[in-house]
Amino acid sequence: MSLYQFALLWLVGTNLLAIILTVSDKVRAKKGKWRVPEDTLLFVALLGGAVGEYITMRLIRHKTRHKKFMITLPVFILLQAALALVLRSEEHTSE
Repeated sequence: MSLYQFALLWLVGTNLLAIILTVSDKVRAKKGKWRVPEDTLLFVALLGGAVGEYITMRLIRHKTRHKKFMITLPVFILLQAALALVLRSEEHTSE
């Protein structure tokens, strides 16, 4: 498995985790239960789940008024896209 393939699998996994955590936090918020800490949501986004978390937050209207999320997540998305491009170009140059 190449580094690029591993990175794609990693992104799929972290995005699925981000989606699950975001939906879970929304459901728990409605029920008044224990919440997923914001730092956890941001950490999972930093690890690669930013796209899934951002789209999910927009779709379910969760934390969309929090500037911390609405600014940080797009920055993470740009950084992750840049990293993906670097990894992809390295894979093509090593062939």
